[in-house]
Amino acid sequence: MADTVLYEVADGLATITINRPEAMNAMNTAAKIALRDALLASAADPAVRGVLLTAAGDRAFCVGQDLKEHTALLEADRAAGRGDTMSTVREHYNPILRAITEMPKPVVAGVNGVAAGAGLGFVLAADYRVVADTAAFNTSFAGVALTADSGVSWTLPRLVGRSRATDLLLFPRSVPAREAHEWGLVNRLVPAADLAAESAAVARALASGPTLAYASIKESLAYGAGHSLAGTLEKEDELQSRAGASEDHAIAVRAFLAKEKPRYVGR
Repeated sequence: MADTVLYEVADGLATITINRPEAMNAMNTAAKIALRDALLASAADPAVRGVLLTAAGDRAFCVGQDLKEHTALLEADRAAGRGDTMSTVREHYNPILRAITEMPKPVVAGVNGVAAGAGLGFVLAADYRVVADTAAFNTSFAGVALTADSGVSWTLPRLVGRSRATDLLLFPRSVPAREAHEWGLVNRLVPAADLAAESAAVARALASGPTLAYASIKESLAYGAGHSLAGTLEKEDELQSRAGASEDHAIAVRAFLAKEKPRYVGR
């Protein structure tokens, strides 16, 4: 992976670190490609049972698109009479969001600072968010005359409601972590000094858990968000049958009866 994104796998946990602290972890083309490829590698690797997505430095998790590079690309487009620059949504951001939401493994976001624009989209797409009390969230899109991307128009209203999401998108502002926690955007709010240890602990716990069951939980939540109760009940039946036939379920039941802690194998 390019050094704009660091990738490490240890004990079933893939740690993906956006590594452009000098640019507040803004996403240039190299970073977008590296992040996309790291997530796809995590999803495909059977040795990976959980993912921690975090960022270098203490100022920002990710402020979204690198506007310096973006401006240069737009100017090149205009000079050549083409419109290639905005294909980044299709080529980079959409695959990143789908990799996070569709991978059959839990993804934890460790949010160390400002998450804005696409960076906010990455955070909201994660299954669990551990956030420093010094962090903040901002949609930012309308501030540069753009609409929402990176799944924000789907994730944000489902977390905070349509009215509040509309307000945040039309009138972007910095939402402090504590306020975001009250709204339900944050699963676990921690002191900034504890973020690295706490987010890693959460991610390791999930990586050592019943991976197939977690994948089914992700799938059922996504399905239920867009389907009827009747359809969701059928999906739950399908997924529960799959989970019930797993080796991890058998391990869990035996451990429960023996009053022992289960040691899952992830299948």
